[in-house]
Amino acid sequence: MSDPRTTPSIFTRGAVDLSALRSPAPAKPAAPSRPAATDGAPSGTAPGSLPGLAPETIVDVTEANFESTVLQRSLTTPVVLDFWADWCGPCKQLSPVLEKLAVEGQGAWVLGKVDVDANPRLAQAFRVQGIPMVLAVIGGQPVEGFTGVLPEVQVKQYIDAVLKAAGVGGGEAPEDPRLDAADDALMDGDLDAAEAAYRKILAESPADAAAEAGLAQVELYRRIGGEDPAAVLARADANPDDFEAQRLAADIEVLSGQAADAYARLIALVKRTSGEDRDVVRKHLLSLFSVAGPEDPAVAGARRALASALF
Repeated sequence: MSDPRTTPSIFTRGAVDLSALRSPAPAKPAAPSRPAATDGAPSGTAPGSLPGLAPETIVDVTEANFESTVLQRSLTTPVVLDFWADWCGPCKQLSPVLEKLAVEGQGAWVLGKVDVDANPRLAQAFRVQGIPMVLAVIGGQPVEGFTGVLPEVQVKQYIDAVLKAAGVGGGEAPEDPRLDAADDALMDGDLDAAEAAYRKILAESPADAAAEAGLAQVELYRRIGGEDPAAVLARADANPDDFEAQRLAADIEVLSGQAADAYARLIALVKRTSGEDRDVVRKHLLSLFSVAGPEDPAVAGARRALASALF
């Protein structure tokens, strides 16, 4: 399995044959559905999971219960699958976000936790290449998903798109149809269409925070397109004054769930630059703040640090 810290990407699963999973796999006598908890979590709890939640909201998905827990349930309620492992640090960053949104969803959708180590047939069936990986099952069929850690605002957009695709009411999808169209284009990976749609909204409503965040996401995906995350991070670490490498490294860190590290990297670069270069870094950092959204506590702290660095 590939490095779980790979750059997240929204993608379409395509044809996935789930027929082999309709019959329960032979049980493994010694393999628990979840590994022993770490970092002080209660025993039997996935990374970041919340104890005491109703099973209808968050469920353990195994090879044995997949048909009833996912396939059958998805006929009436969309099921979002979170592929994770106990050794995966980024999984422990994404899980609390998914679980928080599942609780807020009040049963509109179900979060299914899949331990890839305990359930290798599920990982193979869904072509899991890196974790955390998230996708949804609607009406017994897999739909779009993403790999890696995303900011909460983007995870919410994904959940809203799933609810919309499933025809479920009560989601938090934007009421503005222009924003719906822009978000759909972004989820489909059509960056040109998404950019045009977000820019049109901002031309008509310059203070639209959702459109501003969407445009920042488009720009972020464009900047890292075709880049090798590991190579970029290595180059940035080896050359602290490589202006472009530091900016790209910050982009990759944001999409790897390490936003605080990205902000610190760029604030340090602000301190080492001046004039036009400093302003470029400042604007780059502000664009990353837009991706995360103003409610992110890391953004609030980074804004204070940026102000201190500038003045």
